[in-house]
Amino acid sequence: MPAPAQNILQQVQTYQLSSLGYLQNLCCFISNANTKFKDFEKLVGNLGDAVSFDLPPRLITNNSLVVSAQPAIQRTQSLICSNPKSTFLSFSSAQFVYQVEEYMHRWGKSAVYEIGTQVESDVAQVCLQNTFRFFGDGTTPITSYTQLAQALAMFRNFGSATGRAKGFISDIAEPQIIGTGLNQFALDRNNKDANSWELGSFSNCDWFKSNLLPIHYAGTEGTKGSTLTVVATNATGSLTWYNSNGTSSTIPKTSDGSVTAIQFNGCNSASDNNSIAQYDRLQFKDGVSGYTDLRYLTFIGHKVSNSPVQFSAAQGSASNGSNVVVLVGPQSNAFSLQANSCSYQNLNTPIVAGMQCSVMPSHKSGLIYAGDPLFLAMPKLPDQPPYYTGNEIDPDTGVSIRMYFGTMFGADMMGIVHDCIYGYTLVPEMSMALVLPLTQ
Repeated sequence: MPAPAQNILQQVQTYQLSSLGYLQNLCCFISNANTKFKDFEKLVGNLGDAVSFDLPPRLITNNSLVVSAQPAIQRTQSLICSNPKSTFLSFSSAQFVYQVEEYMHRWGKSAVYEIGTQVESDVAQVCLQNTFRFFGDGTTPITSYTQLAQALAMFRNFGSATGRAKGFISDIAEPQIIGTGLNQFALDRNNKDANSWELGSFSNCDWFKSNLLPIHYAGTEGTKGSTLTVVATNATGSLTWYNSNGTSSTIPKTSDGSVTAIQFNGCNSASDNNSIAQYDRLQFKDGVSGYTDLRYLTFIGHKVSNSPVQFSAAQGSASNGSNVVVLVGPQSNAFSLQANSCSYQNLNTPIVAGMQCSVMPSHKSGLIYAGDPLFLAMPKLPDQPPYYTGNEIDPDTGVSIRMYFGTMFGADMMGIVHDCIYGYTLVPEMSMALVLPLTQ
C-alpha cells in the first residue's frame, strides 16, 4: 500500500455530527439507469468486461404483394466496463483505535458519495456522446413549461419510443420554469408545483434535476456562429479528413449511399485545428433557395416527420483552407444519414452540395429519453486476498462498491480502499438532448 498521507483527525466526541451533512449531488442518472442484465451484477467482473443487449429490428414495407426478401439484421448495442474509480484512506493503529474506529461509517459513507458523484458525472456524459437530435440553440434559456412541451413534442415526433418519458434538466433552470408556470392564471393546476417547487411529472414525462449536466465547449465554427455550406459527401466519393491535430486520412466512399462524412466550406479561418470540436452539434438550415428542407423520417415506418436533420461531430476536425470535413455522429452507434430506400433510411431527400448547416455554440446538455435506453453495468469485483473484502450496493446512489482493508506487516498502518468498475451507454434513437446556455 502507498505510504499514509498526513492525517488531521479530531477526537470522536468533538465531532458535531448534526452539522456534518453530506454534500450529496443529485445522482438522477444512476438511479434511473437500466441495469437489467441477467445476473451480470452478480458475476465477478474485471476491467474491460463487456455486456450486450438487443435493440428492436428495423424493417421496410413494400408497396406490393410481390416482394423480395429483405435482410434480417439483429441490432445490438454493447457497453464495456472500462471505468475504474477508487478512494484510499490509511491510518496508524493508534489513530484507528482512539479516533477513527467509531467513526468508520462516516468515512465509508463519504467515500461512497464521492465515488457516486464521479460515476454520476461520467454517466451524464451520454447527453453529449450518444445523442444526435437536440432541442434548443444554446443561447435561449429554457424557462417555461411551453418550451418543455415543445421539446417533448419534437422528441415524440421522431417516433422512436413510446410510453412515459424521462427528462433531465439543470437544477439552475428548474426555478425559472416553475416561476414562469406559477405566473399563469389557474385555480388548482399549479398547486402541486407551488407546494413542491419541483417539476415532477409534466406532459407524460418525469422530470429530474441535476447539477452535473455535461458542458460542451464548441469549436471555432460554433463559437463564431458560422454557416457552413455542403460541398460533397462520402456517398458520392471519398473525402480527405483533417483531424484536430491537422493530420489527414481518407474517408472512403460508402457502398450503400449512406453519409458518414460531409465536406463543408465557409469556415471562419483556414488551417484551424479547432474548427469543429468533438460533439459539436450541427443542424441543416431551412429555407435555402433551390433546396428541399431536410427532414428526418420517423424511425418506425419511414414517413416524413417535422424533425429537422441534426447530428453531432463524431470527432474533432481541422479546417483546410475554407473547407472542413465533419464526421457524422454519434460514433458510438455507427450513425449515418441515409436517403436511399432501405430499413436504415432516415432522410426525406439526399444531402447535396449547396445545402447549409448551422453549428451550435458552447452549451450545457440535458436529456429526454423514453423506453429505458440508458444502461449502466457495475459488476461485482473479485476479492482482494489477503485483505478482508466486502461488496455492497449503496441504496442511496445505486453504486456497486467493493471495500477491502488490511494492515501492512510491521508498518503500523491500516489501509481502507473503496472502489468499483462500471460501463454505461445510451441508445441514440430513443433520446434527445436539451441544449441549454452555459449560464443555466
